[in-house]
Amino acid sequence: MTTDRILLVLLLVFVVAAPFLFPMVTAAEMLVFALVAVATNIMVGYTGMLSFGQAMFFGSGAYASGLMLKAGLPLIVALPGAALVVMVLSMAVGFFCVRRTGLYFICLTFAFNQMFYFIAYIWTGVTGGEDGLPGIPRPEFIATPMAFYVFTAVVLLASLLVIWRILHAPLGLVFRLIRENPSRTAAVGYDVRRFRWYAFVISSTFTGLAGGVYAMLYGIVPIDQIHWLRSGDFIFMLLFGGSGNFFGPVIGAVAYIFLSDTLAVIWARWLLVLGIIFAITVLFFRGGIVGLVETVAAKLTGRRAGEAEATR
Repeated sequence: MTTDRILLVLLLVFVVAAPFLFPMVTAAEMLVFALVAVATNIMVGYTGMLSFGQAMFFGSGAYASGLMLKAGLPLIVALPGAALVVMVLSMAVGFFCVRRTGLYFICLTFAFNQMFYFIAYIWTGVTGGEDGLPGIPRPEFIATPMAFYVFTAVVLLASLLVIWRILHAPLGLVFRLIRENPSRTAAVGYDVRRFRWYAFVISSTFTGLAGGVYAMLYGIVPIDQIHWLRSGDFIFMLLFGGSGNFFGPVIGAVAYIFLSDTLAVIWARWLLVLGIIFAITVLFFRGGIVGLVETVAAKLTGRRAGEAEATR
């Protein structure tokens, strides 16, 4: 059985078991941020574009979904509508951002993120400003904690299926080619800037979809969900689980939420511990948790194969 199949089985087992292992709200939050991390991986891990603007799309999706639900629109309109709003927004923002690469791309995404943060901060009549957007209702059929968790799980698994198909289609291959060697990719006839824009829009749209679900999770959209520090959290989840691996970000998101909740109860300065864990991961485990597991498994497999060969 391949690593991806093993991780898929483990994911399905976790989705079923999570509401019995964690508080229902925490379990649903893990699934929401798992989707964000996987979506971020499209841009960062598969296409090689490090972005500090994902919170802009996550928060925008949450605001859009919350406002539509408060206006009385049904969920079947509000959630896809939020994703559509974010898609249009990302098309415009991405048009400017993908014109630069490397540090300049990072700075542009950071700048746009903070610009939207301050717009949300001062636009109190719509976003609620620093108080956030409260009073977001849940539709009746997902009003109970278990029903909402099941709904979140369905959104996650359906989104993962679509993202998997995209990344394993010719489009996903072009993304990886751009990550490895953009100059050579351009030399064989691909418009690198256009495909980077595709990755930017796809990644942002799914991030906005996750934001739309998050708005219903707590019934409020806090202003800090659109701050660039939240983008940093998404990057942490991605790198902690394993950038460039499809299921790595899911593991990273679950581990991040678990560690955050656990450490916050144990010690007031829990962010210090989280920072140390992140530094160790980046310095010594470049492939994240998944990379570490694969390395250990390869060594054990090789050792067992060597032992079997020696006994023949």
